[in-house]
Amino acid sequence: MTTVHRILCAALSAALPAAVFAQSGYPSKPIRIIVPSIAGSAPDVRVRQISPKLSEAVGQPVIVDNRPGANGTIATQLAARAQPDGHTVFYGLINNAIYDLLYPNWCCQLNRELVPVVHFTLTPLVMVIHPGVQANSLQDYIRLAKGKPGAVTYGSAGPGSITQLIGEWINLKSGARVLDVPYKSVGAELPDLLGGQIMTAYLNPVVISALVTSGKLRGLAVTGAARIAVLPNVPTMAEAGLPGVEASVWNGFLVPSGTPKPIIESLNREFLRTFNAPDVRVQVAASGSEIVGGRPEQFAGFIRQEIAKWGKVIKDAGIKPQ
Repeated sequence: MTTVHRILCAALSAALPAAVFAQSGYPSKPIRIIVPSIAGSAPDVRVRQISPKLSEAVGQPVIVDNRPGANGTIATQLAARAQPDGHTVFYGLINNAIYDLLYPNWCCQLNRELVPVVHFTLTPLVMVIHPGVQANSLQDYIRLAKGKPGAVTYGSAGPGSITQLIGEWINLKSGARVLDVPYKSVGAELPDLLGGQIMTAYLNPVVISALVTSGKLRGLAVTGAARIAVLPNVPTMAEAGLPGVEASVWNGFLVPSGTPKPIIESLNREFLRTFNAPDVRVQVAASGSEIVGGRPEQFAGFIRQEIAKWGKVIKDAGIKPQ
């Protein structure tokens, strides 16, 4: 095969998905992806990494529609009430599943009013402490907390946040009593952690990797199932002596209930194609995350597992909606 033939074949292969979509009559207009956070936020950046590639695949513009506010409920309701024709896609986050647990009777639940298309990424958090805390390991930290009940503190993004749930799960599992200091948003606790006003936080690897490497913070454990490339010397919770505590921030794409299955299947296929683009894989890995992908039913099963896991933590810790 000549070089010209190879170039032509590659061009035809790249154009094929758009041609297939055009023959099916879907999409017939731009696809809108509703993101429940502000422009420039981590979820927004992640969606914008893949939206141009999805647009090329389906042959229509893909519009990122940021709808922040009210703990994500504004965006969730807008997506759930949209026409179920595949032209509105929702970027769901772990926050949505937690909200569903705290407010089980609300209108717009994952796996009910919003049905899965594909799981995108998992991001473990890193348990970090101020270097002034007299603990060089997770077990040291637990002994310190048990010796001074309520005197050791952790910062969270507020009641019902994933960071609060992780903190309370560690309390339940270890028998320690570390005091939650709630903040108004994700990462807002970092300045106080660096200043020593609080002792502990659970933060995104990309936010704190340089701070841990430089010694400004000390990494005690990764909350995921495996160590992460950006902080290879930080053990997992299980390796650090607290097996059973495993948690990651996650996200994925969903559509309104009633969307035809062939459209969901087509979207799943094209999202997976964008996830496998080399630049997307590099960007995701550099952030300490991993791409999951998979079938719609696999994402649905994962959401059920998360709801069961966090539901038990919420019940056992006595966490109430506020």
